[in-house]
Amino acid sequence: MNRPGQVLEPRSSLGARGVFCSFVTRLALHSRLIPGTEEAYEIEHARVWPELIASMHAAGISDWSIWRSGRDLFHLVDADDFEASVEYLRTDPTDQRWQQHMSQFVEGFAQNPEGVAGQSLRHVWTMSEQID
Repeated sequence: MNRPGQVLEPRSSLGARGVFCSFVTRLALHSRLIPGTEEAYEIEHARVWPELIASMHAAGISDWSIWRSGRDLFHLVDADDFEASVEYLRTDPTDQRWQQHMSQFVEGFAQNPEGVAGQSLRHVWTMSEQID
């Protein structure tokens, strides 16, 4: 089901019975750093805990990228089902430790009641989706 702020992209994988095609949700999030923590935040992300990446994969998140402009962080997330991923990570001990650790740098995620899981930014345009 395609919801506002959700871009579905086909993902294929070769299984034992042939080609399996599913859809991945790609969405954007926005968070903000606490003033003066910009450099420390980037140092923390030079190498994220491998066990956190394993937890994210187990939650159905296949990729997560972050860009920074001043104190603003823009996240691009690819997940099988972002809402289910958030629910999974809410009780994951590794993610709980990471969130507690990162709370010294991040004010929090911007909320968007219209977005997936109440957080995703509104999708406006994607070049590859434009039909002439």
